[in-house]
Amino acid sequence: MGIIETQERIRRLLDDNNAILLAHYYQRDEIQDIADILGDSLALSMEAADTVADVIVFAGVRFMAESASILSPDKTVLLPRLDAGCPLADKITVEELRKAKAEHPGAKVVTYVNSSAEIKAHSDICCTSANAVRIVDSLDADTVLMVPDGNLARYTARFTEKKIIPWKGFCYVHNNLLVDEIQKVKDTHPGAPVAIHPECRPEVVEMADFVGSTGGILKFARETDAQEVIIGTEQGIMHQLKKESPGKTFIPASDHLICLDMKRMTLDDILKALLEMEHMIRVPEEIRAPASLALSRMLEASR
Repeated sequence: MGIIETQERIRRLLDDNNAILLAHYYQRDEIQDIADILGDSLALSMEAADTVADVIVFAGVRFMAESASILSPDKTVLLPRLDAGCPLADKITVEELRKAKAEHPGAKVVTYVNSSAEIKAHSDICCTSANAVRIVDSLDADTVLMVPDGNLARYTARFTEKKIIPWKGFCYVHNNLLVDEIQKVKDTHPGAPVAIHPECRPEVVEMADFVGSTGGILKFARETDAQEVIIGTEQGIMHQLKKESPGKTFIPASDHLICLDMKRMTLDDILKALLEMEHMIRVPEEIRAPASLALSRMLEASR
């Protein structure tokens, strides 16, 4: 079965099952093209909370499907690939978080949505790269423990007077982007602005003309007068960048900005998930209830 035929069959099955396909910008191009909602973590979390669909098919990684289940426990949430995980989310355990909270009594825990349901359940509030500063400033505590991405925490600390304690975790895709790589691309494309994700190293962020979430990078690319833009985030975003700004040229800051977990999912996986209603993601209620509080507080502070 060809790509177009598979896409059409998926769309029919989505309609027949009152299902919605949510896809992250880092997914394969052919998946992005048929998504009902294509977005970054914040947009997808909001859609998962608000959808009237009976079935949510998540083209992303496990923590995203878990968040959908947490926010919409009455819905059927399908993750077509169970092995689509997130190494960043694995950088912290509940035991480690409990120890950190004991070491910093009085600190509020702000947890990046790129985390497990269990970690969310032990947090005060969640955040995304798009709203981290707003979330931190919304808290009534002077000290904030931000987990699990240390680079996002250090970036957020630049814009708040609160004391932020960063966790030791990182996204390998963004953390592996180095200053020398950025400089090399800047040298070959003089004058092109650099748009960077805040999960990157601080010294890489220093070289950016714009720092923001995937949604923020797309907005910057649309609005800039520059005809060439250097992009420092996962290469899946290139597909939407080219669709939204077809007259511009987008240059990857590095050729290794690829998330292997985001790329695991295929159209065939989504088709199989819809045909067999697999794999259902359901977060146990004892974890879901406190995790829902942390996510709901984030959504309330973001609207």
